[in-house]
Amino acid sequence: MSLMTVLAEIQFGYSHMGGAIGAGLAAIGAGIGIGQIGKGAVEAIARQPEASNDIRANMILTAAFVEGVALFAVIAGLLAVLKG
Repeated sequence: MSLMTVLAEIQFGYSHMGGAIGAGLAAIGAGIGIGQIGKGAVEAIARQPEASNDIRANMILTAAFVEGVALFAVIAGLLAVLKG
């Protein structure tokens, strides 16, 4: 086996590992972010129950944005894994 073949195989493995780690970190970050959004919304509703509908709508919208960004990150990570 030549040195170039070995280096190409190592690089191929690192790209898979990087894509998998990136997708996993994106999912973890989205979970933490959505948890913080929910925590803030529950605390805000506890302080102002009369504004619960507005707070809930803003919470759902913000959580959707966080989830959308996380979805793009997971797709980018999977593309790195699958494309090689």
